[in-house]
Amino acid sequence: MSGAFTVDADGWVPAARKLPSPNFEARPQGAVPTLIVVHNISLPPNEFGGTAIAELFQNTLDCDAHPYYDTQLRGVRVSAHFVIRRDGALEQFVSCDERAWHAGPSNFFGRERCNDFSIGIELEGSDTTAFEAAQYRTLAALVSALQARYPIDALAGHSDIAPGRKTDPGPYFEWPRLRRDTSLDGRYFPYLKFSEKR
Repeated sequence: MSGAFTVDADGWVPAARKLPSPNFEARPQGAVPTLIVVHNISLPPNEFGGTAIAELFQNTLDCDAHPYYDTQLRGVRVSAHFVIRRDGALEQFVSCDERAWHAGPSNFFGRERCNDFSIGIELEGSDTTAFEAAQYRTLAALVSALQARYPIDALAGHSDIAPGRKTDPGPYFEWPRLRRDTSLDGRYFPYLKFSEKR
């Protein structure tokens, strides 16, 4: 799953497992994705595997199945464009041409409503666990494919665009590694410290 990807004319990656979510809408007129936002997600928290992430994004999660679901997720409607599983498997829930509901209230250097102009990528993981090599390989290949299809000019973490409200992708996400894997110039990573961009 970590080879080259392509994005088709409808905004879908043919190599990804397609799991359409109802939680999306059209982007504002004239808006195109220029930002990639990296997240982490695990359901239940800090547990990996299973179908709960897909069920959350498809509004089929049984909120009686776990106390966290009951108190934190009941009635929540969210989605992301992609999920990268621990083994590197890629799932797609929303076309990249559409507006997924992943960032919430957010601000990218003064530009609000990041969902309007971003693509959300969730890595199956948490703030307390290192990510897998397979996930970095898939992420790098996906970023390259998105860059080839859209005028992407920046990558950021959820915590960068929603500081104080969000912490993901967390301290274990290796931004310098992603930069190396994608061979992107430091200007694509505006939140990295200067020492990490060299």
